[in-house]
Amino acid sequence: MKKGLCVTHYIRHALCPLLHAPGTLHLARTKQSPIPLVPLTKALIMKNFTSKKLIFLLLIATGLSACNAQGKSNSKTGSVKATSNFNPDVEIKMTAQPVSMQLLDGKKTNVFHYEAKLIKGKARNLSEIPGSYLGPVIKIKRGQKIRVIFKNNLPRESIIHWHGLHIPPEMDGHPMHAIDNGEQYVYEFTVVDRPGTYWFHPHPDKITGPQVYRGLAGLFIIEDELKGLPSGEYDQPLVIQDRSFDSDNQLVYVEESPMQRMQGFLGDQIFINGKKNLTQNVNKGTYRFRILNGSNARIYKLAWSDGSELKVIATDGGLLEKSLNKPYLMLAPGERVEIWKDFSDFKPNDNVTLESLAFNSGTSMGRMGGGGMMGNMGGGMMGGNSPGRNGEAMELYTFIANEDKGKSLEIPQTLSQIKEIEPTKAVNYDSPKQFHFYNERMNWVINGETFDMEEVADWEKVKLSTTEVWQFINGDDGSGMGMMQDMMQLPHPAHIHGLQFQIIERDISGMDADVWNSVKDGFIDKGWQDTFLLMPGMKVKVVMSFRDFTGKYIYHCHNLEHEDMGMMRNYEVLP
Repeated sequence: MKKGLCVTHYIRHALCPLLHAPGTLHLARTKQSPIPLVPLTKALIMKNFTSKKLIFLLLIATGLSACNAQGKSNSKTGSVKATSNFNPDVEIKMTAQPVSMQLLDGKKTNVFHYEAKLIKGKARNLSEIPGSYLGPVIKIKRGQKIRVIFKNNLPRESIIHWHGLHIPPEMDGHPMHAIDNGEQYVYEFTVVDRPGTYWFHPHPDKITGPQVYRGLAGLFIIEDELKGLPSGEYDQPLVIQDRSFDSDNQLVYVEESPMQRMQGFLGDQIFINGKKNLTQNVNKGTYRFRILNGSNARIYKLAWSDGSELKVIATDGGLLEKSLNKPYLMLAPGERVEIWKDFSDFKPNDNVTLESLAFNSGTSMGRMGGGGMMGNMGGGMMGGNSPGRNGEAMELYTFIANEDKGKSLEIPQTLSQIKEIEPTKAVNYDSPKQFHFYNERMNWVINGETFDMEEVADWEKVKLSTTEVWQFINGDDGSGMGMMQDMMQLPHPAHIHGLQFQIIERDISGMDADVWNSVKDGFIDKGWQDTFLLMPGMKVKVVMSFRDFTGKYIYHCHNLEHEDMGMMRNYEVLP
């Protein structure tokens, strides 16, 4: 395939002659313009195609969605002026723009970057990570008011989503509020969430993946009220991301690889906090590491290289009631976890590495891609570099002890108070709403539907001041396409906008035993969360309360390529 040639054109000019039978190939049938697989499959069988060629053509077909999406703009002008009667405690001007940065030796890399300036507030409210492509770290206290004036200087539309925060829908970063180049959007809201580690990133329709991948992300930290926790230089973020580069040090994405788009982008190099430096000197004291999986699609199985347990003190929505000891942690894209690590007993130059252990992701495409049927084709007509696979072992970040002593702290016996939501009080306790995440006709769908900017189904409408139980299922509802559905099993990180929820059940009865046994000790189903990992065959029930705000929010797969392909839907809170 020639460089830059759209997959649609490739199919039409190179493959369509092979399928020149009336009614067998249609290039515009649904919102995502997939090829209808039933007539296509029949045509291929009639032409005596092998299964390998069939699978290849089906994967190539996914490029249709990508090509069509790249030309679409669903932006609409947002709030352009600050509200006169809103008096913020913190005001920040933030601009998204293309820049060149020295990420590797040699040529600079073209990235997107959030440039931030503090207009009102204290110096601690806004900081940067030197030498990083990541955006700023915003620190604020619960109850404070914040205004962020967002200016878009990117080539395409964009908007900022404040991941995990409970804020009005017009402040949440819905794709319908995306603004074009040269426009601005003003965010004004009161911080009401629990102290914890949150983050922000773009959320325009169909192009969230490439914008996050090129550097647009930052941390939003609501500061603690509890004393006795590591602070200052001992309270550190660790944003884990994977990236790939060409020979000119430019970022390589999935534009020319339909297989990568289907499984989600997987890079071949690890970046921590937006930098390639993967080592850090630490004092002999106690540290608090706020870990964010900021990758597009890669899942990490976090563990210490010396076999010591991970001491977990917080999840997405802040501190747990008590710390947990885990042999390893499963961390999906969008999830955050906070761990406690004491280096007091380390001798100078002693070191320990935060690793990602190998695991079985249950990915059907991954098994084919690991040197099997699809692996043999991945570097050929599929285009692009080999995408790797979710679940491969890798070293992430090494901590090396120096001679300086720091404070050695004990984990408080009680970290916070968590009021559990009583599931039996949910209005639908006896009949939880079900949300099936699966692949249908080469589209990633929820209950058979893809994203529409305004559409809300009846099963996606909820009432203000009520509590509901939702069940998320990785798999179809029995109406899928048999073998074709089984070929496309992948993990899905599920994220609900606008609120925090609690996990009440994780049903593994439909999972492959080998998959479950490789990940079973890595889940935390306590505390408040906004994102969770839904493995193939797994069912997860969550309970949540809809309060304070009415309007449309979204929920979706936080594999950003799946989200961009339409695995995202609206839900609406009605009065």
